[in-house]
Amino acid sequence: MQATRLIHLSSNAISLVLEPNTAGAPVWRYLGARAEDAASSLADAWPAAGARPLPPTVLENDPPLTLMPTHGLGWFNQPALAGSRTAEGGDLDWAHDFRTDHVEWDTHTLRVALSDSVAGLGLTISYTLEPDSGVLSTWAELENRGDTPFRLDWLAAACVPLAPGMDSVLGFSGKWTLEFQEHRETLGVATWRRDNRRGRTSHDSFPGVIAGSTLGDDDGVALGAHLGWSGNHTILIEPLADGRRQLQIGEWLAPGEVVLAKGERYRTPSAYLAFSARGLNGLSQHFHQFVRQHVLTWPDGRMAPRPVHLNTWEAVYCRHDLDDLKSLASSAAGVGVERFVLDDGWFHRRDSDRAALGDWWPDARKYPRGLAPLIDHVRKLGMQFGLWVEPEMVSPDSDLYRAHPDWTMHLEGRPLVTGRNQLMLDLANRDVEDYLFDALGTLLGEQPIGYLKWDMNRDLATAGHHGRAAYRRQTEACYRLLERLRTAYPSVEIESCASGGGRADYGVLAHMHRVWTSDCNDALTRIGIQRGFLRFFPPEVMGAHIGPAVSHTTGRNHDMAFRAAVALPGHLGLEMDVRLLDTEERAALLRWVDLYKTWRDVTHGGTLRQGEIGASLAWLQIAAADRSAAFVAIYRRQEDSHRYIAPMQVKGLEPTRRYRVQILHMPTAPHYAKPSGLLATFAAQGLVLSGATLADLGVPVPPLPPESAVVIGCTEVMD
Repeated sequence: MQATRLIHLSSNAISLVLEPNTAGAPVWRYLGARAEDAASSLADAWPAAGARPLPPTVLENDPPLTLMPTHGLGWFNQPALAGSRTAEGGDLDWAHDFRTDHVEWDTHTLRVALSDSVAGLGLTISYTLEPDSGVLSTWAELENRGDTPFRLDWLAAACVPLAPGMDSVLGFSGKWTLEFQEHRETLGVATWRRDNRRGRTSHDSFPGVIAGSTLGDDDGVALGAHLGWSGNHTILIEPLADGRRQLQIGEWLAPGEVVLAKGERYRTPSAYLAFSARGLNGLSQHFHQFVRQHVLTWPDGRMAPRPVHLNTWEAVYCRHDLDDLKSLASSAAGVGVERFVLDDGWFHRRDSDRAALGDWWPDARKYPRGLAPLIDHVRKLGMQFGLWVEPEMVSPDSDLYRAHPDWTMHLEGRPLVTGRNQLMLDLANRDVEDYLFDALGTLLGEQPIGYLKWDMNRDLATAGHHGRAAYRRQTEACYRLLERLRTAYPSVEIESCASGGGRADYGVLAHMHRVWTSDCNDALTRIGIQRGFLRFFPPEVMGAHIGPAVSHTTGRNHDMAFRAAVALPGHLGLEMDVRLLDTEERAALLRWVDLYKTWRDVTHGGTLRQGEIGASLAWLQIAAADRSAAFVAIYRRQEDSHRYIAPMQVKGLEPTRRYRVQILHMPTAPHYAKPSGLLATFAAQGLVLSGATLADLGVPVPPLPPESAVVIGCTEVMD
């Protein structure tokens, strides 16, 4: 029996094992927890594919799951590649049979070169396993080697197996003001599939999925997949005949969007995979470490403490008055704000969302001397200055559109589809790119603007260019413009905003520094939004603002403490007119801002765990990277029938060290008795406990009224 040496990539968290296959692409043998005996696995021989026993009534060459299964020669499941060549009377080269030309691999990287000489195609598949985070990055690239154009309909960035027993899926959906909503489903005999065709990451179909067994907070195996791409995408999970499932993820392509001439190539966006044997929290920790080490690029090479924002939108909307804004800035500085962000309404004749996008210069009616007087005032108060822009859009009622109506994305003979009274600029048009670069560059070059809130307030329709679909080229052009600006103005930080969390992915995060998670600042709603977001993104990039008492989007009323406790773990900001606070509210806000500044070195860079206790309680913990401290927040969403809350186990600290555990905030309610016994001591002066005790026995949790929170801090006691 012929045997072959296995391909084995491994980190501390994950291993993948493939069988080389000269008759096709490498065959999947294993993807999961780190193989215990990696050295032995590398040396082991494996029976060749032709020696596998076959059941009755199957094709003699019944294909196994490979890195790139293709249609037409016996693979009857979803292919990882679909495409064809137009010919007279019908398409050709729709069936594909790739052979391995070359394989390069070591402990952490794999590069496979394949070709199909009949179809005239070359294919490269790349896997890179980051040893520290355990995240696997993968992409595929197709080359047309034939003489006629090849139309590509689908190419998976990743095609991987799910082991038998991984029959649960955690998907993410939502809408405006309700993003990153988690939905658990049991996988059955049908294919699970999510498509996004909106041209941006979208509110309703985030490009990430988690599959596994129990999918517990800290238990069960879980495989997470994310597509680092700000355009369209497809995710599918399909049952296979051997009891496993395949997961594919990649860019959804509109008809005719990618047609390759001879010698042209298409490379997929990168997909990112992580495996955890420690439940959902273990998975998030892998993704967070990867984002910190390999996605984010900060000015000066390192992250500065995330400054407290005040964003002006819910304070003044488009009603800009210089003296009024100076007053707002002064009040903001008085409560500890460190960055003042001037939102929509500052540019030429912008009084509402009905006009002016594209005319990126200060409105002379509101700012007769430009933005300099406001910026100078803000900086003298010790704050940075930030500015809202929406460069990808244009209003029909604007000087730019009247001068260049041809600069929009459109299809001849089809109606222009507006959204929020705006159209999309064709960013791939070099004249458009140069105009935007010059307009934004003038603002950034003339004034000390350190931050851009980059918004995108509509889906792409109609996304056309000379009759062809242009979703992909628009996303790539946006990335190019962002990179051009970052190169020219390297000290400027940029926030990804798309009507809230409509553009959140590793692709855009490689060019930006913060994500506006949602336009909803309702603390109760935000708990679920932030939970889903934090599955893939670390808290330091999660824009989380304290809104006004009455929510702008839901109308619910929450006290300052609940609003602040929910926002505190993220990148904190204020979305309110702080001048309207009474003396008591202002003092409370100042205390919460100070608390954020005290704990942000722990929360921004630490190890995060989160979970739920039934439907009524949610909790979040972040342990410092050096295990010297931990931040804990417990949120009561609604009442339940339990008289007591079980002690909260605090994990991630050093078992032999001792920690002072203090209640940083505890809510009160008129009908609750004052704390007594151990809880009274805890509330008054704190407790000193070992890391082992905190992990095993936990800390007592006081009673919580509905829509309230308790916040606890653990700091190491130094001998």
